[in-house]
Amino acid sequence: MDASGTLYAVNFARKGTVGKVTPTGVAGLFVTLPPRSTGNGIRFDVTGDMFIADYTGHNILRVDMQTQEITVHAHEAQMFQPNAIAISADGTLYDSDPDWRGNSGQLWRISADGTVLRLEADMGTTNGVEVSPGEDRLYVNESAQRWVWVCDLSPAGTISHKRLLIEFADHGMDGMRCDVTGNLYITRNGKGTVAVVSPSGRLLREVALTGKSPSNIAFGGADGCTAYVTLQDEGNIESFRVDQPGRAWKLQQRYA
Repeated sequence: MDASGTLYAVNFARKGTVGKVTPTGVAGLFVTLPPRSTGNGIRFDVTGDMFIADYTGHNILRVDMQTQEITVHAHEAQMFQPNAIAISADGTLYDSDPDWRGNSGQLWRISADGTVLRLEADMGTTNGVEVSPGEDRLYVNESAQRWVWVCDLSPAGTISHKRLLIEFADHGMDGMRCDVTGNLYITRNGKGTVAVVSPSGRLLREVALTGKSPSNIAFGGADGCTAYVTLQDEGNIESFRVDQPGRAWKLQQRYA
């Protein structure tokens, strides 16, 4: 979701594209990615530029929203497949990097200048990743293992004190976003819900969706209190209302 309320989703009608949905629900093609590139997670920095995890090209792509020019912000051949990305106010990106076949994964940091650093290897199937509202915590989930981890995050972008936040007994996990109070909204792929988890790791509630395979989630709307969820099995986007605006939405409004 950009600062103006337009929603963006990868693979619009076909792979290798990004589509957009206006606040009134009109959908259309936004950009076609370069050959051999396929998008996954999308984030915006505070200047309004779009970043896309390109899982087939092993890239983080940058899209100039004024010209729609696409450039490679970062490339790392040792990535399995860039998947989900989180972003700090200073433009630092955090990228989950799962190896689905091996049930393993990695976690990377990409500085604002495009410098890539592996933060951790030999994890489970890393998927959703998010920065806390205070930017002092980094969350990452592992889909096959059904674990959500939290690490302390320093101003320099280093992580420490990794510990388990919550474990689920069944079904997978995918996208993950924080609201401004620090609650995590986690899509439960296969269960058809979004789990709302407190910063202490307590399951507050689960929001039932129509589809069973939710993937990514974003916050938007006029007040930032509408959650939008992409459904893989339904091929559509569902929405529901929440109590607090999303962290990323609030950050974008501050600089808009």
